[in-house]
Amino acid sequence: MNVAEFDFNLPEALIAQHPVEPRDRSRLMVLNRDQGSIEHHTYRDLMTLLKSGDVLVLNNTRVIPARLVGEKEGTEAKIEVLLLKRLELDVWEALVKPGKRLKVGQKVHFGNGILVGELQEVLANGNRQIQFTYSGVFEMILDLLGEMPLPPYITAQLENQERYQTVYAKERGSVAAPTAGLHFTPELLDQLREKGVEIVEILLHVGLGTFRPVKVDDIREHEMHTEYYRVDLKSAERINLAKQERRRVIAVGTTAARTLESVGKNGQVEAGEGWTDIFIYPGYKFQIVDALLTNFHFPKSTLVMLVSALAGREFILKAYELAVQEKYRFYSFGDAMLIL
Repeated sequence: MNVAEFDFNLPEALIAQHPVEPRDRSRLMVLNRDQGSIEHHTYRDLMTLLKSGDVLVLNNTRVIPARLVGEKEGTEAKIEVLLLKRLELDVWEALVKPGKRLKVGQKVHFGNGILVGELQEVLANGNRQIQFTYSGVFEMILDLLGEMPLPPYITAQLENQERYQTVYAKERGSVAAPTAGLHFTPELLDQLREKGVEIVEILLHVGLGTFRPVKVDDIREHEMHTEYYRVDLKSAERINLAKQERRRVIAVGTTAARTLESVGKNGQVEAGEGWTDIFIYPGYKFQIVDALLTNFHFPKSTLVMLVSALAGREFILKAYELAVQEKYRFYSFGDAMLIL
């Protein structure tokens, strides 16, 4: 299967630079697989599109201010460090810009030395392993010195940093938001609960590998990034009961979908935690996910491949072509799609 099969034309003007206010005013394209139909709604129409007994699965990860800018020790040279993955307590895998300026053993000072990072190793994937030293609590220092790691295609300033968090974000650890959930408001979630929609939370810390392009022609040769997940026993039991009772399990975002499919076996969820590098593309048979809420994704991306696995490549490309014609907004701050 060739990566070119997942390409489409996307005008740059459709890449959303700012979020819609209020959150649930974003547009929602609804794809019905059984009928082969496409409808246009707003996100708050989930109140009529979802039904009592549906299980909505949210990823409650919280984005950390993972972008740090400091100075190479003994110089005024600026070095940017983007934290990707915590390897040990004070050791992180990171992207370093410009990487060539920093050699193994050299240090970067952040906040006039409040935080110091030492390059320990250049990893096989080109990322850097950095050891941090500091006094106090690392998370508090990161809140003081770090910046929100907005995706590279968002060039506008974000005045409210919380706007890049879901309203149900809890556990810190992601370097990118699970963006399908950015459209929810507390009021909409409460209304859905009152209707009888069951809300279940799981965890997957999103890495920047989400945005990594597929550089091979044959997508089967693409190596996925690993991300940490956790599904507790209570959440697993609630999802499994829904599957047994043939109620719909609706993943909010590709991160929730990847997590559910990572822990799915024989149509049931196994509670646990670990690292997943699951790659879902056409031909994959879904174990847990019955429906998906998601944003509009990059051409030729693994995310387009995932939604194509669920809805069919031709149907997805038809929907994306229509989204461009109808001027839907794309990517993190863009509009959404519901695949039923």
